[in-house]
Amino acid sequence: MIKRIGFACKFMHDDQTIKKKLLEEIQRPLNTRSTTVAWLNRQTRDVAEERLWDIMVHNIKSYYNLIEYVGGLDNELRMVRLGSDVLPVYTEPTWSYFWRKPDVRQYCERHFADVGAKARELDVRLSMHPGQFTVLASDNPDIVKRSIEEFEYHTDVIRWMGYGKKFQDFKCNVHISGRKGPAGIKDALKSLTPEARNCITIENDENKWGIEHSLELGKDLALVLDIHHHWCHTRGEYIEPTDDRFKRVIDSWRGVRPAIHYSVSREDILPLHSKGIRPCFRTLEEQGHKKGKLRAHSDMMWNCAVNDWALTFLDYADIMVESKFKNLASIELHKYYKGKQNELLEQDVWQPEQRQLETAIG
Repeated sequence: MIKRIGFACKFMHDDQTIKKKLLEEIQRPLNTRSTTVAWLNRQTRDVAEERLWDIMVHNIKSYYNLIEYVGGLDNELRMVRLGSDVLPVYTEPTWSYFWRKPDVRQYCERHFADVGAKARELDVRLSMHPGQFTVLASDNPDIVKRSIEEFEYHTDVIRWMGYGKKFQDFKCNVHISGRKGPAGIKDALKSLTPEARNCITIENDENKWGIEHSLELGKDLALVLDIHHHWCHTRGEYIEPTDDRFKRVIDSWRGVRPAIHYSVSREDILPLHSKGIRPCFRTLEEQGHKKGKLRAHSDMMWNCAVNDWALTFLDYADIMVESKFKNLASIELHKYYKGKQNELLEQDVWQPEQRQLETAIG
């Protein structure tokens, strides 16, 4: 079994100090481009369609290039979240017609198939994460309708890549969001295609809908535990992999290896905080730090004590690192993990501790 640490959406070159133009030239082939409805609306239809075609060609190729890059990393780093803007304005009423044109559909079907084949060839675990405006549990039917359309856009991409054929062969993650909560998610599931239902995961958030709400959906879909969101939501609990709630998260994956999300509060919010001590949420609140600031993602995974805790989950789930420095952060976390492994092996305590934890979680 491969234990994976991944990153989200964007490739960053390992030397961010080089000249901006050169940096852009290096990073551009692996990262998606986009456009706006406002820009498209100012153009003639021919000009707008030409731009959308160019972006489509670039973005699908950038997916391929990104997967090739990830596939060249250590096996334990072969995990990446693909950006949602690969086909801009796909669900926007004025411009969605473009993506239904036969030549466009044929191009997408052919070249996304190559992307998926490359991921399977290189054993890269893929995921997507529709944005904050995908609110399947809204109490507004129009918002739910648009959210389902947005989720099915992601599903089209997933389907073209050759996934969605079985339960959790691809992870497409959303938050509960919306006033209807878990009940709203259950209602929305009825309107999703089979491929979408195979891929959807639900993540706990840092505000209203915590893990106790996600667990209500454990019989319906796979659950993603975001351990930083949980820390914020509970105002400071460092949940452990031996916790019964996490066992129920694992069960929701029905034998597929789960994925969790990991982030930590920003370095510039806690510049004087020791790297060897876990931040205490309530103490930070008393010092005047606001929850909205504490939930923001860091550049790198800077706190060793928090890393030590987060990495205890790796025996049971892959870890998606959510950080500003993307692959640079996931690679550094992996180096830290391997270093700790080596230290423990030298002390002849790693394997006994691992067996003890496995016994505890069942």
